[in-house]
Amino acid sequence: MTVKAFLDTNIVLYAIGQDAQKRTIARQLIAASPMVNAQVINESVNVCLKKLKFDKQQAYAFAETLMNKVNVLPVDETVIRKSAEIAIRHQLSNWDALIIAAALLAGCETVYSEDMQHGQIFETRMTVINPF
Repeated sequence: MTVKAFLDTNIVLYAIGQDAQKRTIARQLIAASPMVNAQVINESVNVCLKKLKFDKQQAYAFAETLMNKVNVLPVDETVIRKSAEIAIRHQLSNWDALIIAAALLAGCETVYSEDMQHGQIFETRMTVINPF
């Protein structure tokens, strides 16, 4: 049985990063068809444009490639309400809480993130894993 996994933005961006080891791991995770939400796609485009200095065509081409390999979930009112509950209970940023809420609502067992606390468990069923 395949474990349902969710990728945080930082993991997705390592797929096009300079660190060869992290790039390999990120690409392996993406190849397993994990879940992301629309926030991850949009944050990735923003980083490509602002930090990586991609032109718009390159940034949106990366987003298109990514969307063809992962399952993209919406950020709707259910996710926003759940994220507010999570942000307050766990003292997470709004953005991290949106990731956790989307992953929980999708039934994921793992969230891969370098930014969140490795090993943290949410609702006794989902664990944050730093794959590096």
